[in-house]
Amino acid sequence: MKFPRITLAVATILTGAVFYACTENKGTTDPAPSGNDAFKTGMLTNYAGNLIIPAYADLSAKLTTLETQVNGFLDNPSATTLDAAKPAYKAAYLSYQATSAVYFGPASALLLNNYINTFPPATSQIERGIASGNYRFDQPVVSDSIQGFPALDYLLFAPNAVGKFSGTDSPARKKYVRDVMARMKTLVSNTAAQWNGPYRASFETSLKTDVGSSIAFLVNQFAYELDAMKGPRIGWPFGKRSNNIVFADKCEGYYSGLTKELAVANLTNLKNYYVGGSGNGIADYLVLLKKEALANQVSAQFDVAISALNAIPQPMSESFAKNPAQVEEAYRQVQKLLTLIKTDVASATSVQITYMDNDGD
Repeated sequence: MKFPRITLAVATILTGAVFYACTENKGTTDPAPSGNDAFKTGMLTNYAGNLIIPAYADLSAKLTTLETQVNGFLDNPSATTLDAAKPAYKAAYLSYQATSAVYFGPASALLLNNYINTFPPATSQIERGIASGNYRFDQPVVSDSIQGFPALDYLLFAPNAVGKFSGTDSPARKKYVRDVMARMKTLVSNTAAQWNGPYRASFETSLKTDVGSSIAFLVNQFAYELDAMKGPRIGWPFGKRSNNIVFADKCEGYYSGLTKELAVANLTNLKNYYVGGSGNGIADYLVLLKKEALANQVSAQFDVAISALNAIPQPMSESFAKNPAQVEEAYRQVQKLLTLIKTDVASATSVQITYMDNDGD
């Protein structure tokens, strides 16, 4: 069976890229009076300066550390050097989850999420690329699943990974890994540079809530990430699209065993963006719109969903079959959270949901 691969923002690729390059806003009018503009400016400034830009900086730094550790393994392949590289891999992959939630603007224009985290990896294509030396990472869709974290997950942590880096094709395999690492660093660096350039000002001064506005991007991406959690991260490998047949090897971080940690980090970062970290966020904006009960309900449901994910026994990939009740409960709580964001929060903020559902069930 060919299992669908996740692309974190299939529809928002086009939406984000188009509106990133366009300053004209069309759509739903802003429900808040102009007197709220100072609040929204402060909120968006908080998002850019205290959450988004630092998230890309952290990911960039952790990728540099990862590259150093992985090169240590490639220079001297052994179980010991691979074990030394795994914490850096985990730290970088967890750091990525803080940028996944803001896949719009520069990230969308560069297809960052698609290139860095399309899973499961196309292992046969990766092996053909290594054997032939013919591969390109800059072709949308075609090359999404042969690079990024999922490719490293397979190359570094699949069974007999160490042995494969000591075999006859080891020079080509090592080159492939180094090329993947260089590609990831370049994409993240370019995204961060644009956020630190003119895009930051355009993001902070986009005060409406119509299609293409900063607030619309945030709410849409919150919902999209939850759809991805309900679909490719949990639901699909759990069998929600395959008549309850489990496909554990199709989950995020399968080979490294990081599936649960990545899911928890994703939801935890989503909540942090929702509340605005230590500053004002969408939760505070809801309070401003006299929707305090909704703001608190969503925050509480984040906690419930995160707790449900944490309750799944490790490794999560095995729990899809061995502990279905716990997985089902997490799935159900994520679905409740998705409904709150996609329906209630979107309605309260007059944001139109513009992406296409990942899941369909």
